[in-house]
Amino acid sequence: MGALGVCVSFCAEAELLKDSTVTLMSRNFYLDRDYKGATPYAEAREWAQGFILKAHSGFTEGPIGLGLDLTGMLGLKLDSSPDRTATQLLAFNPQTRQARDEYSELGAALKARVSKTQLSVGTQFPNLPVLTGSPARLLPQTFRGAYLQSGDIKDLSLHLGRMDRVNMRDSTDYQPISIASPNGRFRPGASSQEFDFIAGDYKWSDALTLRYNHAKLDNIYQQHFWGLLHTLPIGPGLLKTDLRIFDSREDGRAESGRVDNRSTGLMFTYQMGAHSFGLGHMRQTGDTAMVYLAGGEPNVLSDGTMSADFVNPKEQTWALRYDYDFAGLGIPGLRAMARYLHGSHINLPALGGDDLSESSKDFELSYAVQSGPVKGLALRLRQNFYRSDLSSAATFRSDNETRVNIDYTWKLW
Repeated sequence: MGALGVCVSFCAEAELLKDSTVTLMSRNFYLDRDYKGATPYAEAREWAQGFILKAHSGFTEGPIGLGLDLTGMLGLKLDSSPDRTATQLLAFNPQTRQARDEYSELGAALKARVSKTQLSVGTQFPNLPVLTGSPARLLPQTFRGAYLQSGDIKDLSLHLGRMDRVNMRDSTDYQPISIASPNGRFRPGASSQEFDFIAGDYKWSDALTLRYNHAKLDNIYQQHFWGLLHTLPIGPGLLKTDLRIFDSREDGRAESGRVDNRSTGLMFTYQMGAHSFGLGHMRQTGDTAMVYLAGGEPNVLSDGTMSADFVNPKEQTWALRYDYDFAGLGIPGLRAMARYLHGSHINLPALGGDDLSESSKDFELSYAVQSGPVKGLALRLRQNFYRSDLSSAATFRSDNETRVNIDYTWKLW
């Protein structure tokens, strides 16, 4: 029996290691936000170094395969000052505004697999329209909970889960989940320990994918999402259509106040060789702004904009975007992007009126080394110019912002 037990243990460990992966990402992040006009703080500027270690095991043999995922994260201060903190790169003391020299966290998730269905319990990195762990700072936002994903039904990807805690991008501890309230949109202070969601993507054909999500933050809000992704060859290129519709209402006791919003966004992108040209429109209807979780960004057409979210009450936004892939000139891995967003008809009387506007010009240049001894090195430079006629009490204020990322990923296993 002793020898048999040793054999079983050895075989289980061998299966866990067989399909395991271990990666270490080094992320160097510089963020400089220079505010314009009347503002409580003239700037937010910090420089930090982060490390993200991810170890994913394989699964044991048998009808139910078991495994374990581990994540270790460390953030180190390189440059900061109390008069320019709050970039969300570094944890800081809210009284003294002094950034911590370092902060770290460890996450773990137990997982089980049956056929093409997997259940994970513990630290999660979701990426859904109604629930996204934001990766937009030094360390990513994570959630704690149970998450089931299934691909057992042909052409259908299913997601189901409950999250009870969130760990913010500049935090080391888990806390109850709340909603974002920039520009004073919702009642502050309310939180919940029950965020439930169900989502599905159905591949109708090679050209068309249909999407639906439903989420509920208990006693705060409910949200439906409908989406469509479509590709159509036209002439020498390909037309891509991206439709996103969110319908958000308050739930139960409505502890964050009234929620009444329909957010509709439609983006057409024509790709021709190395060039991509995009035109989009997004519209907010209902009595309130769009609702989304604190610590991240809404998964709408303005996603990726650095200084604002463009989902204020009644806002109507036009988007123009151009992308170029320098592989067309023989430089694979080098990409450039330029985007312009203009939002109007903003209804925020407490911040200046009922016909306010905002605009954003975004520029990005990125390069990922494709081969050789430093394959895995990625460089990214972003510049943003944001302007609005909201008052100085607004969360999003006119600014010029620069972000520089230098990432390097080692595959250790």
